[in-house]
Amino acid sequence: MKTMNAPGAESPRMYETENDISKDRRIQLNALMNQRLASAVDLQLQMKQAHWNVKGPSFIGLHELFDKVAEAVEGYVDQIAERIVQLGGVAEGTVRRAAAGTRLAEYSPEIADGLAHVEGVARALATFGQEARNTINEADELDDADTADMFTEISRGIDKWLWFVEAHSQSPK
Repeated sequence: MKTMNAPGAESPRMYETENDISKDRRIQLNALMNQRLASAVDLQLQMKQAHWNVKGPSFIGLHELFDKVAEAVEGYVDQIAERIVQLGGVAEGTVRRAAAGTRLAEYSPEIADGLAHVEGVARALATFGQEARNTINEADELDDADTADMFTEISRGIDKWLWFVEAHSQSPK
């Protein structure tokens, strides 16, 4: 089976299901969600990178915050992967697949300072939040309200974590 991102790629393997969404739409939805799965796996590991490597006076607060964000993103990864499989697809959640398919910028391993991690984590969350909102619209266009609803929930959660993270670098003027 060729990868879904390769030009001229074959249709991904689909399992039979009694789900009433047409096979053609399920194929499109699975390709869309596997793209988001790649970014979600990357996001989870970026949050762990920040969690493990943060330094500075806000260490413990940021260390714990980044770990909570990583745990929440792990839940989103699971939701996305399970929705793919519910629709008869194959969740492609390996690290190699995530690295090849993510739309997030590379997270610098050189970051140590707490505020620099705050900025890096905020960028990653904002990028994934935008992807989640785009997925809501794309799932609506494919007449899949359940997937759109799932990504609405994910988007809402990402926005909450973005707020928590950004609050560490914002101050009243």
